[in-house]
Amino acid sequence: MSRKLLAAVCVALAIITIFAGTHLFLKDDTQHLAIQLQPDNQELVALGADLYAENCAACHGAQLEGQLNWRQRNADGRLPAPPHDETGHTWHHPDDYLFFMTKFGLERMIGKRYPNNMPAFEGSLSDEEIQATLSFIKSTWPEEIRRRHDRINQQNALQ
Repeated sequence: MSRKLLAAVCVALAIITIFAGTHLFLKDDTQHLAIQLQPDNQELVALGADLYAENCAACHGAQLEGQLNWRQRNADGRLPAPPHDETGHTWHHPDDYLFFMTKFGLERMIGKRYPNNMPAFEGSLSDEEIQATLSFIKSTWPEEIRRRHDRINQQNALQ
């Protein structure tokens, strides 16, 4: 095998290892953190309401309503911020997905570049603060949506 071919194979293996390691890292963290939103924990929800107002409302709306035309890409190819109320798709995702999306951002979650405006909060919010913010969001959903979200979490736990 030539040195160039050997070097190319080594680089390819390194890239595959990095992507696989990131995926396993995120999956492993999910199991260790046991992410579970607590929309009935009044203290956590109150903290989350304040954090949402400080960190999320500018894009996702003070009433969790999202930006106009949130399903249509802007001229720059990015989607506007979706609503976090029952009209959006937030509740379609299990707790751990929401947590890691908020903590690490979409690109790290999917392992590739993707044009979006959602920042990763890993360096600015603690795990508890992220959980509080998401618990606040869930606390605003109608009871039926909360039950449906709970079922999504149960299905995700079985996988």
